[in-house]
Amino acid sequence: MHDTRIALIHNPRSRRNSAGMDEYRRAARLALGEMFLEPPSRDDLFAAVASLSDAGIDFIAIDGGDGTVSDVLTAIYRAYPLSALPAVAVLPSGNTNLIAGDVGFGHRGLPALERLLELRDSGDFRRDVRRRQPLVVRWSDPARPPVLGMFHGTAGFTWAIELAHQPAILDRYSHDTAVVMTLLSALSQLIRAKSRRAWLGGSEIRISIGAQNGEVERCFVFLATTLRRLSRGVWPFWRTAGADGGMMYLNVGANPPRLARGLVALLRGQAPAWMRASDSWRSGNAQRITLQADTDFVLDGEVLSPGPDGITHLSCGPAFDFVQAA
Repeated sequence: MHDTRIALIHNPRSRRNSAGMDEYRRAARLALGEMFLEPPSRDDLFAAVASLSDAGIDFIAIDGGDGTVSDVLTAIYRAYPLSALPAVAVLPSGNTNLIAGDVGFGHRGLPALERLLELRDSGDFRRDVRRRQPLVVRWSDPARPPVLGMFHGTAGFTWAIELAHQPAILDRYSHDTAVVMTLLSALSQLIRAKSRRAWLGGSEIRISIGAQNGEVERCFVFLATTLRRLSRGVWPFWRTAGADGGMMYLNVGANPPRLARGLVALLRGQAPAWMRASDSWRSGNAQRITLQADTDFVLDGEVLSPGPDGITHLSCGPAFDFVQAA
């Protein structure tokens, strides 16, 4: 028996945790005792993770969706020494599970609990990990603490997420179906001339990549991620020649040419030569990006405000070990 201690943070409000999980929760409480945590609020979650840091817990399982994962990573970043970050296992149980699609544990419910306990008892839980650097979002206001996430989007992406969060979609459909319904709703906006002009006309954003000072431009969609895979083969990014690591980003300008053809290509994980040569379709990778915009942005499914001056800074955070079940 090894002295590894594991904590399991369970979000009972996540879509796939909201029903039929009583046996799993009883088993988790029996096996983990006070290390099975169900914080009722974000403040309680942050306090719980701070207690885990004080106790020297070096293996944390997160049972929830992207928003829960983002909150726990943020809490770890604030509470743990950067030289002693815990390993993390992501159990996909939310309405959005983009993160789990890349670094997920591979199991949920009772099978996940059994495998987590096996890894705890073996003491070899870091044997099979995927290492990723979350995005760190900082505001210009130093009183506003940074948050961590894995997938950032703004402009048209924010509008699409707000459509997806409407009760007519969110409350009626599973995530995969909700994505389809959101796309159909978004396309319906493009059919009508007035809304089409608003959507394709984009939002005014100043985008500074690395040390460059960006100019204000109209942006249809801006995305950034430190994930290395999305579900169903979708991959709307391509690398700068000879570069590696960092955040991947996509910047689609207002009224982009060949929009339908371009979106179909990116949904298939392709970036044809005409797209790479276009000033309206730009992608690459960077260690730091600064945005200035009046519009809200989305981090792992949550809509956030950029603050009074509209300035947010994206950077690569510390590397986390995401434990795999195999």
